[in-house]
Amino acid sequence: MVFSSMTFLTLFLPLVLVGYYICFIPAFVKHRSVARRLPANLFLLASSLLFYFWGEGWRVWVLVASCVVNFLLARLMMWRITLSTQNDGRKKYIFNCSEILHSGDPRTGTQKILLAAAIVLNLGFLIYFKYFNFFIDNIADVFPPAWQVHTWARVALPLGISFFTFESMSYVIDVYRGDVPAEKNLINFSCYLTMFQHLVAGPVIRYRDLYHYLTERTLSRSLFASGVRRFIIGLSKKVLIANTVAVIADKAFELPPNELTTATAWLGIVCYTLQIYYDFSAYSDMAIGLAQMFGFEFLENFNYPYFARSAQDFWRRWHISLSSWFRDYLYIPLGGNRQRPWRTYLNLLFVFFLCGLWHGASWVFVAWGLYHGFFLAAERLLARGKKVADGPNLVWKPILSLLGHGYAVLMAMGGWVLFRSETFTQAWGYYGALIGNSDGGARANAIWLYYALDAQIAIAAGVLFSMPLLPALSRWWNRQRLLLALTEKPLNGVFLQSMELGRTCVLLCLLLLCFLPLASGTHNPFIYFRF
Repeated sequence: MVFSSMTFLTLFLPLVLVGYYICFIPAFVKHRSVARRLPANLFLLASSLLFYFWGEGWRVWVLVASCVVNFLLARLMMWRITLSTQNDGRKKYIFNCSEILHSGDPRTGTQKILLAAAIVLNLGFLIYFKYFNFFIDNIADVFPPAWQVHTWARVALPLGISFFTFESMSYVIDVYRGDVPAEKNLINFSCYLTMFQHLVAGPVIRYRDLYHYLTERTLSRSLFASGVRRFIIGLSKKVLIANTVAVIADKAFELPPNELTTATAWLGIVCYTLQIYYDFSAYSDMAIGLAQMFGFEFLENFNYPYFARSAQDFWRRWHISLSSWFRDYLYIPLGGNRQRPWRTYLNLLFVFFLCGLWHGASWVFVAWGLYHGFFLAAERLLARGKKVADGPNLVWKPILSLLGHGYAVLMAMGGWVLFRSETFTQAWGYYGALIGNSDGGARANAIWLYYALDAQIAIAAGVLFSMPLLPALSRWWNRQRLLLALTEKPLNGVFLQSMELGRTCVLLCLLLLCFLPLASGTHNPFIYFRF
């Protein structure tokens, strides 16, 4: 079940919302919602497990096991056993349970073992389910007799395992560091880890950013309305832009590279560049919107990455929850940029090697990660020792800014060729097609038949809204509302109501446009579901 499906939109989401809000009805009557959060969390947990079971069947046990194991290991970290001598000389073991492990206190050997066990178990789950096939495939390539293992020992990849494994690890590590207290209630912790809003394709939500909502959240009409608007925007990005340009991108990458023309290759990679951004950012928007409908606030996961001016800036804006996870739990513990320059470059390459491997069990994904690690290291190397002036003059500043944007977009597009290709041969051939090293053919020209009015509009809208246009419109909207509210004129109330009505009509039109292709059963999976 995906967010952009009729089953989810017309059946699952309405029923879950009704049941969830029913759990809060006694709280509304008493004007306090604290008493109903545990039943609401239990209902949300059951709904999320049903959501996962709908798509994965009995492999839901992997998710349940992750909840139970990480909850128990974190709770055990809080216990400390001390040996005390009584007045009569007898020795007695005393069990103490801390509320939180203070960051300055030394950790016992048992706590270190529990942390290591949690990391090993979580990574063990991830490696087995996600990389076992990759390992035996590579063994089969080197040792042909291993084909007997290669044919039958296949492991199905559970949806979202990369996301909830990283969330589980961040929780246990944060408890060990003393950043958050260990959750005392299994229902609350399982609710955090299994919430269908972020379960399958992120964002990577950390417990420390969400735990206070599990016991202190409130529901409001304004937050619910904000969530609905955010969800509709995300749904529109997915259905109207990502799915439309995906047709051209898929056709271009399905062709052998030597049959592509240069123009068709560029059209394909432009469409894929838009597709992957609007597909994944749409899922994040819908996840954030759904969370707001249920009283939670997720952190932003995208900040207009194609508006970046460098590779470093790109990764500050793209998949923020993942890049910050690697920064906080891997790059900084390795020494970050506090080490010697060569060590910093190795840290970057190693982190992005793992980042590429996280995205998929394939050497092509590893190459994609190293590709970005190389650009980050190269930028740091070029900037090292260079004294930046207070700023270029007013004539050169916009030109340099424009060149930076162009460099960042081309860098990202070059990486997407690797990301989308199945093999190195296909990627190398596609790079050749981009620079004119291909024969072309009738099938490449046929792709332009898909470049119809809807695709042209989707590409134009995709390029336009990849720039921070919506935040600018939002700021303008809020300024106008504030001015109308402060200015006492008879018609100001009418203007405000007209503005709200106009915005509502636009959102309803977008929702209707989304329902038309969804009702026809158009196949529209999310790209990041396979990670």
